[in-house]
Amino acid sequence: MTFLPSLPENAVLFDVFKAYPDTARPIIEYHETVMRGPSPFSLAERELIAAYVSGVNNCAYCHGVHTATAEAHGVEPGLLGAALADLDSARVDPRLLPVLRYVGKLTQTPSAMTPADAEAVYAAGWDESALHSAVLVCALFNFMNRMVEGLGVSADASYFSVSAKRLHDIGYVGLAKLIPPAAA
Repeated sequence: MTFLPSLPENAVLFDVFKAYPDTARPIIEYHETVMRGPSPFSLAERELIAAYVSGVNNCAYCHGVHTATAEAHGVEPGLLGAALADLDSARVDPRLLPVLRYVGKLTQTPSAMTPADAEAVYAAGWDESALHSAVLVCALFNFMNRMVEGLGVSADASYFSVSAKRLHDIGYVGLAKLIPPAAA
């Protein structure tokens, strides 16, 4: 149940977007840019980063949706749960380990970031563009986690696969097209 009494009891984030289209559209367009635009990371890797950040934040809604979306794009089922339980023993691509460490630290203790954190990402073979992309995904999902938790949005596991299929099939830009225009 959301904290917005005007929405139905079982409202999901898409219902919030439909209720507030003027703020939803720019957010969704930014998702499209960060999550589907040019990046050194694949769609699956960006969804994995989003789900990991959401898991670090204990945002069950975003973690569930983006874990299912990452898996729809080819991430091994169970990988995100294993990474959150113990990143070092999870079967994460070794090149992604420092990226996930970076976004995890940025999520938990942003003021503690150091040049050494960035150097670990570079040492794994990523460039400046990759660091920038990872930070944008991390920042976006920290924002979304706060929005979801602040509005009391929740869903059960059955919804996660529905949302993941929609994101996989039509992307974020397709989601924006499903939102009716704001009332005049």
